[in-house]
Amino acid sequence: MKGLALPWSSAAVALAAAIAMPFAGASLWLSFAVLVAWLASLWLARPEPEIAQTRPEEGSVSRQAMVALVEPFSVPVLMLDNQRIASANAAAREALGPHIVGQDARVALRHPQAITLLDKPEGTALVRGLTGARSIWQVSRVPIDERFSLIELVNRTAEADISRAHTDFVANASHELRTPLSSIIGYVETLADPEAKVPPAMAAKFHTTVLREARRLQTLVEDLMSLSRIEAEKHEFPREKIDLGQMAQTIGGEVGFTVGEERILVETEPALVQPTLVQGDRQQLDQLIRNLIDNALKYGDPVAPVTVRLHTEGRDAVLEVIDRGEGIHPDHLPYLTRRFYRSDPGRSRAAGGTGLGLAIVKHIVERHRGKLDISSTLGHGSTVTVRLPLVTAPAP
Repeated sequence: MKGLALPWSSAAVALAAAIAMPFAGASLWLSFAVLVAWLASLWLARPEPEIAQTRPEEGSVSRQAMVALVEPFSVPVLMLDNQRIASANAAAREALGPHIVGQDARVALRHPQAITLLDKPEGTALVRGLTGARSIWQVSRVPIDERFSLIELVNRTAEADISRAHTDFVANASHELRTPLSSIIGYVETLADPEAKVPPAMAAKFHTTVLREARRLQTLVEDLMSLSRIEAEKHEFPREKIDLGQMAQTIGGEVGFTVGEERILVETEPALVQPTLVQGDRQQLDQLIRNLIDNALKYGDPVAPVTVRLHTEGRDAVLEVIDRGEGIHPDHLPYLTRRFYRSDPGRSRAAGGTGLGLAIVKHIVERHRGKLDISSTLGHGSTVTVRLPLVTAPAP
């Protein structure tokens, strides 16, 4: 090819830099991108008579090469020409806006930490609040040559949220476990102290309290283990065909035998002459129905019945558990499925609640590709609605 003259010494430097970058902490694809961009800039800068005669088109060819370089990457990548954004891939345009191409990078990023990074030839910074109040981005700048550089943005928000949720869960679980343990240890130490001289009536009361707290601790551990198992299986869609109507009738009868038949009303629509089949995990759906009935009995009116209603809507089986208690304030409704969340902590602990019942229900519904809805009216009660897809849709 006539006029081809690639400066091999510069190419060797580019290759050496790209090889060294992973050892300095840069990602492999970013090292490859820098190498390609460096070689492309050398190629575009080679002296050729044809290009010299068409100088006005050289910029457009260079810009096309920049776009072709950064566009395939899934993470946001910017190509800077000095401090101006010469090119931005689709992910960067989505994160920062389509208007950023051609802007000064300081104006486009609009964040003190990011702007400080732009004043350096290269480096990495963790920028909080770049695209939102709680967003966290790792911003890296890598030079290609004296004129061009690449900006890589990696969204670390989800990682931070997961880490924060894990920390909160451990702290809450530790607190919930510590409370009954402290009570058990305190009473047992008193009973074991020979100098305490606890009267028999008081000792009997202490023994009752220890037994109650031990059972509460056992329930809490069982709920934690159950939640862990459900989360581990959340990506595996269950395949067993289960008659949800028959299961609701059976569980309602069992619970009614314990608390009184007048307390549990199981209603199914007359049209349900055929089994209401859903694909599910029998043990988990059993736990879901029992948790909802148990919650309704604990927090509903102690005299009024709890209604378990099953019907179909379109392609869904709809299970409703209705209590006639005091109801829940609207401010609490969005948070009821959070682990250890209680709208009334004192009442919940007195009723023996662990704060995990609705969290378990939510994860079971999600695994079964269903929908969960909680509605409540103060002074009238609450309704928990679970929608699960039917195996076969009923005939219209």
